[in-house]
Amino acid sequence: MALIVMKFGGSSVANAERVMNVARIVTDSYAEGNDVVVVVSAQGDTTDDLIEKAREINPNANKRELDMLMTAGEQISISLLSMAIEKLGYKATSLLGWQAGFNTNSVHGSARIKKIDTSRIKQELAKKNIVVVAGFQGLNKYDDLTTLGRGGSDTSAVAIAAAMHADRCKIYTDVDGVYTADPRKVKRAIKLNEITYDEMLELATLGAQVLNNRSVEMAKKYNVVIEVLSSLERLPGTLVKESVKMEKMLVRGVTADKNVARISIIGVPNIPGIAFKIFGKLAAKNINVDIILQSVGRNDTKDITFTISSDKSNEALEVLKELDFLEGRPIECDDQNVAKVSVVGAGMETHPGVAAKMFEALFEADINIQMISTSEIKISVLIDKKDADAAVTAVHDAFMPEDN
Repeated sequence: MALIVMKFGGSSVANAERVMNVARIVTDSYAEGNDVVVVVSAQGDTTDDLIEKAREINPNANKRELDMLMTAGEQISISLLSMAIEKLGYKATSLLGWQAGFNTNSVHGSARIKKIDTSRIKQELAKKNIVVVAGFQGLNKYDDLTTLGRGGSDTSAVAIAAAMHADRCKIYTDVDGVYTADPRKVKRAIKLNEITYDEMLELATLGAQVLNNRSVEMAKKYNVVIEVLSSLERLPGTLVKESVKMEKMLVRGVTADKNVARISIIGVPNIPGIAFKIFGKLAAKNINVDIILQSVGRNDTKDITFTISSDKSNEALEVLKELDFLEGRPIECDDQNVAKVSVVGAGMETHPGVAAKMFEALFEADINIQMISTSEIKISVLIDKKDADAAVTAVHDAFMPEDN
């Protein structure tokens, strides 16, 4: 008997028909003799709808109350799925995050899991129940509900798989695996049979929406093998694991992230410690900075430009305004017109000319590069948002072999 953890996203349970489809997938696995724990997201656009309701009432609502509201979506999903499973003749028990033992820190809106007490889940499995858990949520030390941030249900599923030493963690989505680019936008996108944790983590961080980056990070830490597969078609998926068979593709994925803001600080005093003070304050507010460019300014000053998620731009500007040494310095923010396009591949580290090939593809597509960032297995460029989709196609076609 194997223990299988399954996760289904919002699109997979968007309506009654899809809820019944998920119930059949779950019960088929159970009927094979497996113990099954299912993690479910809120239906369809429920989370976005709840956020909009909050904004109608109070655009500046505190994060604790927002978390109280956000957790409602998953409660609906788990109860409906449990009812569907029962309709098919099987026993199911739905559990909210706190009932499933999720203990988190107190950062509302983006809480981190501290530990999971799996005793309740084990009790339900011992009763031969299929356990349906609300993803994306937990409880802090003050007994307040918390949410794990966008994509948090992926993290919930991997956390359960790690804590219970599951035999497989299956993440069901509306695509049938991990592709070299978004197959809905790039015709020549290639489905991967397997991909390393490091490559998947880079892709997830850089805009690929198949898996949440925190879930991949956790899977790597606890060596949880993830299978990404479709909830709409019964097809083999993509395995995410530590090592994979070598393939001839130099680049494993091309992504576009349109949730990007570029902030420029003009005329920063050219003295030691300034960069630390700026980015230290941003880090203290949990604002993640990606590409950073520092250039020589005028009259013993320097200009600093960096990118963050566009949904953090207002918060970042407030932090910068609090720094006395930036008073009177121009601060520019563009959170509407830029995007980040990236290539990722473990093979890049030992192959020269990858950057040149990427830049050539963008040049031939008449796309201008604003900023560049590199690491051992990725290259990212900042470009105009209007060019993002064309850039992904151009770069993807430059790297992918014709015979795939």
